[in-house]
This record gives sequence, structure tokens and C-alpha cells, in this order.
Amino acid sequence: MNWIKNFVRPKIRSILGGATKREVPENMWIKDPDSGQMVFYKDLEANGFVFPGSNHHHRMPAGLRFSSMFDGGVFEKLPAPTVAVDPLKFRAEKKYTDQLRDAKAKAEAEDSVQAGFGKVNDQAMVIAVQDMGFIGGSLGMAAGDAIIAAMRFAVSKRCPFVMFVASGGARMQEGILSLMQLPRTTIAVQELRAARLPYIVVLTNPTTGGVTASYAMLGDVHLAEPNAIIGFAGQRVIEQTIREKLPQGFQRSEYLKDHGMVDMVVHRHDMKATVSRIARLLTKQEHREMTGALVPVAG
Repeated sequence: MNWIKNFVRPKIRSILGGATKREVPENMWIKDPDSGQMVFYKDLEANGFVFPGSNHHHRMPAGLRFSSMFDGGVFEKLPAPTVAVDPLKFRAEKKYTDQLRDAKAKAEAEDSVQAGFGKVNDQAMVIAVQDMGFIGGSLGMAAGDAIIAAMRFAVSKRCPFVMFVASGGARMQEGILSLMQLPRTTIAVQELRAARLPYIVVLTNPTTGGVTASYAMLGDVHLAEPNAIIGFAGQRVIEQTIREKLPQGFQRSEYLKDHGMVDMVVHRHDMKATVSRIARLLTKQEHREMTGALVPVAG
């Protein structure tokens, strides 16, 4: 036993009381991964989680994403569908049920996908947000059902659907049931298409795995935040497979835009205006407002 460390130091701290150094919350300051600058959390939040020095787009909580998109931050949160919990009785370092419980408490959400309905620059819209903070934004049964329900709600309201994607891929704890969400969500996208409603995808950092192989790449328009990682397999895995060095910036938003995989790279501060403008063009509202002509909503 270290007598000085275990007895003397705690005793001195108890005597000094309020004079001891105050603990600083871990999230009070956040380091910019690009410049190394330390930014006060509240300042970063006020700037839409974009670091002011480097313009690096930090991960944005789902609730604040909704607030930044919907007029006045007012929207109707769509209920999350109920699904079977832990159907495979999966267990690794800890039980999947315990992992889900902890993730729900931390994110204050039922799963990795949340959806809301409201006005975006006075236009009715359904927005779904995939939260990377919920088990890596992984796609499982609950997330799949949430996406499908949100898309069908957009069909019922005859309004555009916007999907903010962030994911590491399918949720391994649900095995084949997770992979089945890829074709299921693809069918829901086809329902949007059959209703001739716009489907706008916003790719955020990172968008990878099976999600990229399904609904993330089926939009009418694909937007991406700056410098976001977008791809199916990781760069190192690809290099080991093809035994070649990949180009600089491979799988980043700007590279993918230059090679036709992404339509536009949009700064987060301009996202609301860009999405609403595209939605109006795709629904021909822009033309009606300028000419007063009676033009069908879609087609």
C-alpha cells in the first residue's frame, strides 16, 4: 500500500475542501481533429457542430439535426415501431439486451433511426435521421421498421422524404434479420417512387457498409457533408484486396462528387436551404410559385 497516495493525499484534499481544483466535464471542450484547436462545447453547438477554424463537420445529435432543419425547430416526432428485442439471444462481451438498454438511455431514443414531420421553409416534409451514437448507427430491425414507417408516412402526406444517413453498416447482433432490412427498405423507396415523391439523401460522416449498398444510394438526389467518409468496405480492406494504393481522398465526399457518386457537397449551414430548394424543384412548386401555373405535384 502506498501510504502517501492512499491516505495523506485524500486527507489533504478533504481539509482543503473547496480550494481543490474543480473537475472539468469531459465534454466541456472538444478538440478539432483537423487543426487541433480546443473549442468550447457550447460554441461548437451554437455553430451547428462545425469547427470554426477548419470547417470540420463534427457528429451532430439527432435532436439538433431536426431543430436545424424544421422551421422554428417545431416538428411532430413519428412513433418508433415496436419490434422483437434480441431475437437471436446474442451475447459477446455483454448481452445485446444490456447494450440496447444502455444505448437507449444514452441517446434517449428507441433505436438508431428517428423520424419527424414538419415544415422546412414552409414546405411539408418528413425527415429521418440516423444516429451514429446509437451502436454505431447500425441498421437492425427497429431501424429498418422506422425507415419504412417514415417513408410510408411521407406517402400518406404526399410530401418529400429526406434521409440523413450515418452508419457503420448492418447490426451484427441481429445477424440475417439485420441484412433483411436492406431489401425491405429498398421496397419502401420504391413505394416513394411509385407515389412520385422526392427522396433526398444526405450522406454524413461516416456512411459505410450495407447501408451504402441499399437506401443510402437510392435517392433522387444525393447530397453529402464536406469530407464525409462514404463507401462500402474500408480503404485498408480494399487496398489489401486489390493490392494497390488508393488515390488521395478516396471515399471522401469531394472525391465521390468528382467521380459521379454524389451530386453536391453541401456545408451544414446551407443544408436546410439546399434541401428545401431541391424539394421545391422536384415537386415543381418553384415553377408554380413563379408562374402561378397549375402544374401537377409530381411527374
